Amino acid sequence: MTDRSEMALLPAGLADKLPPAAAHEAVLIDSLIACFGAHGYQRVSPPLVEFEENLLRDADADMAADTFRIMDPVSQRMMGLRSDMTMQVARIAASRLRLQPRPLRLCYAGDVLRVRGTQLRPERQFAQVGAELIGAAGEAADVRADVEMITLAAEGLAALGIDRISIDVGSPSLLRSVFHAFDLDPEELSRIRDALDHKDVAAVSAHANSAAPLLSRLLDAAGPAQAALEALAAIDLPDAARRDADRLAEVVGLVAARSPDLTLTVDPVENRGFEYHTASSFTIFAAGVRGELGRGGRYVAGHDRMGDEPGTGFSLFMDSVMRARPETAAPGGVFLPVGTTSEDARRLRAEGWITVAGLDAEVEPVAEARRLGCSHVFQGNAAVSVEG
Repeated sequence: MTDRSEMALLPAGLADKLPPAAAHEAVLIDSLIACFGAHGYQRVSPPLVEFEENLLRDADADMAADTFRIMDPVSQRMMGLRSDMTMQVARIAASRLRLQPRPLRLCYAGDVLRVRGTQLRPERQFAQVGAELIGAAGEAADVRADVEMITLAAEGLAALGIDRISIDVGSPSLLRSVFHAFDLDPEELSRIRDALDHKDVAAVSAHANSAAPLLSRLLDAAGPAQAALEALAAIDLPDAARRDADRLAEVVGLVAARSPDLTLTVDPVENRGFEYHTASSFTIFAAGVRGELGRGGRYVAGHDRMGDEPGTGFSLFMDSVMRARPETAAPGGVFLPVGTTSEDARRLRAEGWITVAGLDAEVEPVAEARRLGCSHVFQGNAAVSVEG
């Protein structure tokens, strides 16, 4: 292996972003943040690294396992590199912004780093953009907050020109309510969850005992929103689970009324990635795009830090978003031969041109413009196509 190839070698799941992809991602992020800002969401920027006990205080086991740890040479305390930004925003809300009026609307953008990738997302470092609505008080406000989050995520993606979006809505608390009502064996519970995650009806029947018929009907209820909700309404559920199902139906109905062109599906048993979520959860997809574009839902933003202050939010994964919104061809630059005045260069940039200044007075301007990838060259007080 040559020295240069060794310099380009990066760990699995990590990659350099090169032109024009890096600039394209920045434009998409700015557009999303502008969309969220127009809805009253103020941007925050937490650090990449925090003390481990703060970063992971409210994290679930999967998030903790996905977090890199390092030793801080200054304090001699363990630190974690964030694998997700939601809990960081919750920390900011609970500490720095604890005296601000609620509900608090915050948005963010930044890179996250994970210990391992997945089959659908092998990237271990990628940009995350999202929004959090924290502190909406009351059951009705909670529902409206969930609806706002789902429609805001859809609007942000639509602003990027991404169409054929579908959102799968669920309720992690519904499944937990069923488990609690049937007092399932803790040793069997992990097998049941795994079977439900894989939509394995036979395995559910083998492990769920008396709960198997109900769980099988919940599995069958997944699908397009209207049909799924009708199937869910026909199932005889325990009281707590029925309240969860009714809340799910209310959220989906309000989203459909606000965004009638949005494709909605419902999955009553989806739980993967929503271990710390309560009530509503949702996953965003785009037709023909590998992996989810984002996910979100309702959570209690830290029993230790924030009491029972509720939060609802979502994160968009920019690696998937960029696959759904490939970059358009970058505008060609104008090559400026040595001797071009600064006034002419400023005038061209004011007109929207990208200018590339020449450094060698001996080169032939048109040939040099082509070599540097410029579509035009400055000649005779104007930008002239190099193909002319």
